[in-house]
Amino acid sequence: MQWLRVEEPSAVGACRIAAMAMARHLEFPAKRADRLALAVTEAASNLHKYAQDGALLLRVSHDAGAPGIEFVTIDTGPGMADVGAALRDGHSTAGTLGIGLGSISRQADFCDIYSAAGRSTALVARFWAEPRDPPVISCAGLTRPIIGETACGDAYGAVSSGHVLTGALCDGLGHGPLAATAAREALAAIFDGPSAEPAALLQRAHQRMGRTRGGALAIVQVDGPVVRFAGLGNVAAWIVSPDSRSGMASIPGIAGHQARRFRQFEYRLPPKGIIIMHSDGLTSRWDIAALPGLATRDPLTSAAALLAEAGRHRDDAGVLVLKP
Repeated sequence: MQWLRVEEPSAVGACRIAAMAMARHLEFPAKRADRLALAVTEAASNLHKYAQDGALLLRVSHDAGAPGIEFVTIDTGPGMADVGAALRDGHSTAGTLGIGLGSISRQADFCDIYSAAGRSTALVARFWAEPRDPPVISCAGLTRPIIGETACGDAYGAVSSGHVLTGALCDGLGHGPLAATAAREALAAIFDGPSAEPAALLQRAHQRMGRTRGGALAIVQVDGPVVRFAGLGNVAAWIVSPDSRSGMASIPGIAGHQARRFRQFEYRLPPKGIIIMHSDGLTSRWDIAALPGLATRDPLTSAAALLAEAGRHRDDAGVLVLKP
């Protein structure tokens, strides 16, 4: 997984080369690899020509059983007033990312774009070695390291067991490899046996993280309309509906080092509601009213849109979206 900043013309070629290398690694047929390369080139060109603070992420996806490749682009503006019009061939409006979007949509097995005029844009595209119907995805996340680091101290995970969806996000203390180690240790402790309730999982992770520098950790379980939550430290956790959001309560402390108690709270998930958790690499001052339709989108699109809208480059950033 790698984030590529797209600010110079040479970055477009670098994105294409990275996409082709990943396609070769996964043994994509030549025609399918060419489709990926064309879409990545179009997306990166749009970022370079029209966007502010543009970046592209390439990574392997395992959501459809067979591994595939997905890419994400985010920027901080200028956005698009009419995404549907931008997808039509030949549409171009100065100051928008309209050029090439129709081509990307045609080449990809799945494509989703979220944007609004004057705000950020997020694009998600998925490709597989063989044509297939895109799977319905119930959870997705993104991490991005602080500028100057390659290892990210934020990490997330999610697993479904029957009708229960369990997700966790850890923000390892500090930055770099040691923070990443702490976050990985937390997730390993949780997902070794995720059937326990969040408070018990939090306590287990706290004990395992004692060998690391520790971090902030939040764990959520969604069982139908019932949401069980336990958190330690400043990972933000929200229940988000199409027009509102409400926070879930974490206890002050540092997982692995400072924890006076472990408490679990129970909430109700409203119809069409989703769960969003993020580290303090994203500001908590984002406004759901400024992100209409966020709760209805593909979980990775929602995560990317939120990272584009609220992410801060001076810290590791991590966001997890659960859409039961």
